[in-house]
Amino acid sequence: MSMVGTRVIRKEDPNLITGRGLFTDDVSIMGTTIMAFVRSTEAHADIVSVDLAEARALPGVLVVITVDDLETQELPGAFMRTVLAKDRVRFVGEPIAVVVAEDRYIAADAVELVQVTYRPLPLVITPVEALAVGAPLVQEALGTNVCFEVPWPQEQIDQVDRAFEAAPRQASTTFHSQRVHPVPMEPSAILADWGPDKLTVWASTQMPHGLRNCLSSFLGVPQHQCRVIQPDVGGGFGAKVQQYPELFLAPILSKRLGRPVKYVQTRTECFAIMCSGRDQHHEIDVAFDDDGHILGLRSLIHADLGAYPDLPNSFGMPTLTNWMSSGCYKIPAIVAGYKCVLTNKTPQSAYRGAGRPEASFLAERVVDLIADETGIDPAEVRLRNFIPTDEFPYKVPHAEVYYDSGNYPLSLHEALRLCDYENLKVERDRRNADASEKLMGIGFSTWVEIAAFGPRGALEGFGHIGSYESAQVKIQPDGTAIIATGASPHGQGTHTTLAMIAADELHMSIDNITVRSGDTDTTPQGVGTMGSRTAAIAGEATKQASIKVFQNACKIAAHMLEANPDDLECVDGLFQVKGVPSKTIPWSQVGWAGLSPTLLPDDIPAGCLESTVFAEPTGFTYPAGAYVCVVGIDRDTGHVEVEKFYSVDDCGTVINPLLAEGQVQGGIIQGIAQALFEEMVWDSAGQPLTTTLMDYLAPAASDVPSIIDGRTNTPTPHNSLGAKGIGESGTIGSTPAVVNAVVNALAQYGVKNIAMPISPQRVWRILNQAQGA
Repeated sequence: MSMVGTRVIRKEDPNLITGRGLFTDDVSIMGTTIMAFVRSTEAHADIVSVDLAEARALPGVLVVITVDDLETQELPGAFMRTVLAKDRVRFVGEPIAVVVAEDRYIAADAVELVQVTYRPLPLVITPVEALAVGAPLVQEALGTNVCFEVPWPQEQIDQVDRAFEAAPRQASTTFHSQRVHPVPMEPSAILADWGPDKLTVWASTQMPHGLRNCLSSFLGVPQHQCRVIQPDVGGGFGAKVQQYPELFLAPILSKRLGRPVKYVQTRTECFAIMCSGRDQHHEIDVAFDDDGHILGLRSLIHADLGAYPDLPNSFGMPTLTNWMSSGCYKIPAIVAGYKCVLTNKTPQSAYRGAGRPEASFLAERVVDLIADETGIDPAEVRLRNFIPTDEFPYKVPHAEVYYDSGNYPLSLHEALRLCDYENLKVERDRRNADASEKLMGIGFSTWVEIAAFGPRGALEGFGHIGSYESAQVKIQPDGTAIIATGASPHGQGTHTTLAMIAADELHMSIDNITVRSGDTDTTPQGVGTMGSRTAAIAGEATKQASIKVFQNACKIAAHMLEANPDDLECVDGLFQVKGVPSKTIPWSQVGWAGLSPTLLPDDIPAGCLESTVFAEPTGFTYPAGAYVCVVGIDRDTGHVEVEKFYSVDDCGTVINPLLAEGQVQGGIIQGIAQALFEEMVWDSAGQPLTTTLMDYLAPAASDVPSIIDGRTNTPTPHNSLGAKGIGESGTIGSTPAVVNAVVNALAQYGVKNIAMPISPQRVWRILNQAQGA
């Protein structure tokens, strides 16, 4: 029986749930010192002076430095940013000086002793402020607060204008996909030990090889003398692909002191300085006919990137939003553009979904707007506009984006069946007519995303997220297998997934397979984990490497059985001639023979039971799905409760349904949280107001609804597994489903749109105003 498609418990879990996980802060080396930062308390100011004298004099303090003490000052992968602030600070929390001390308490005391004198400057907190005439400039050298722009192409403008002129109906809307924080359980952490002949770094990162390569270049150390180890990682969600100052300063100071240097963020630091996501302001116009068919779409985005864009991710987010702005729908004419705007806030970057949740929100709010304007059921509007199944691969009209496969009507029909839509509507109407009942709303989201980043050449300038991933399959002398991969998991269950794929191709028990990752000295060069790419690309590499190894294993077994390799099969780890189970050769004998030249035929070299493959996708994959959200709203308090959530996902071939369900459920919860709870907030002085879990409303277990899941399957042609990826799917479709449900519940009060997060206060005001009227 094939392992692929079965529910297998994660191989990673026993260590984690019994407290045997090893995270960066758990790594202990004799003589380790502690690093801490002096951070800006101003959002925009000139640095007049930095007095380090008292801090340097504190017993137990080993070194205190500013940017002037560094030979290399520019921060890799950041836009116009130095490792420590030079002359000017541009957001609250920007590091100005760094302290290393014998322990964290001395380091914290020393930070308090550093005296920084500022000359405050005018600031901008929103794109509206930043784009105003005469606005203060975040980066004066640019001469503008627009750091990157993709304008509407004239040819597309003309095409869309003609569509709008001919359209019977038009509508417009604006919305803000607010800034949200990844909130990983483990904040940023690094331990650097620069020994006599080698630099070893333990880091909570999503891309150990990328970090190793960057450190090597920045520090001038050859890559063979620079080792990065990714221990267990307590969540990343896209926020640990960036190059933060601590990743470079810890090695520099370790070399200077001749001792290991460790830094672990506090939760407050994590909120204030770790890259957060979303923060796109959308202006949308849509043209349509009386039957709800979409005829044209205009989209303009103002992306708030904070003070220092993370390159290339920050520019990539609105790019992906543009690419996917048509959603699942066949829209004849589209024009999409964006401006990347600098503000005096924490840098913005990738967060789970990275540009695609914003695109899904755009498309799904537009479809519901059309349903409201025409009076047509929102499910029917979707069915009338879906890309026909016989038009795949499908090119969107405004970008070089080719959807690989899909059956969007099938997913929606399955979601309608799961939720019993007709009876659900009856229940909604009954409750909404009864003042003693909670208001009820039903919201849809039929979405598609781009995944499996990415095919060669498709992401020019985004090299760190494409285009290959690696796997090495090596049979041990006892016939067991070790897989080493360049993928770098941080909670996805990658070790289980790759072991399942290898088990099928090696015809070996999954219990005899170990997967290793996250060590640049012992795994092949890899890209890392982001963009829902591991199953589709690392999985493909694992499959192809396993096939090559098994072919050689069959040759060895055939030699031992005096048979033709094509006549062999492997059953329960035993090689035998097909239909002749009386004589078998176990994997253990084959593994031993593979490293014993005297047992091998002349044309088979020793060590042949080992293969390394760098798999490259031939195209992006496009997971899709249909979600239905049911909300209840307390008429007295405005509290919104997600009562039920129905999810139908199409991720192509499902390697492990148990892991797929977990990925989807986690993503749905994060998407619900953006709709209802989460928002990063700064006041008018640029001070962050959401820097603890008391202020930033992350979801708790009590906020998790009943999630009823289903699945459809349209395999991708871009890998032999047919897998599209599912790591980000839940976040893509859940947020618009929740918002659409709330708007549906409040429609009787004239509500057509509502800002996120949908707090009880915001809803209560709507209800209160309606009652007052």
